[in-house]
Amino acid sequence: MSNQTHHASRHPRRFEILLVPEHVESRGEASVADSAVRSAVVEATGEMGVSGYPRYAGHGIEAEIDSAGRAVEALLVDGSELDIGLTAVVRDVPTRPGV
Repeated sequence: MSNQTHHASRHPRRFEILLVPEHVESRGEASVADSAVRSAVVEATGEMGVSGYPRYAGHGIEAEIDSAGRAVEALLVDGSELDIGLTAVVRDVPTRPGV
């Protein structure tokens, strides 16, 4: 992932990433959240990744996220690629007051 600086004002500052078994991915929001094996709120780093999308990081997860399509374009979990059989789902996180 690149360290290239990027003006991130047009991109959301935070997302929640849910790591879920692939067979749960399209069963609806409640099912996905209930089936997540791990979740983390990631925040914009202000950098662009090698995929060309903004980088987000937090709680051991680094991701490059296409904010328009809510798609994870690159992902590291505790420094490693995502385990086979898991998929990453992106959800919006409400903005905290004063942020």
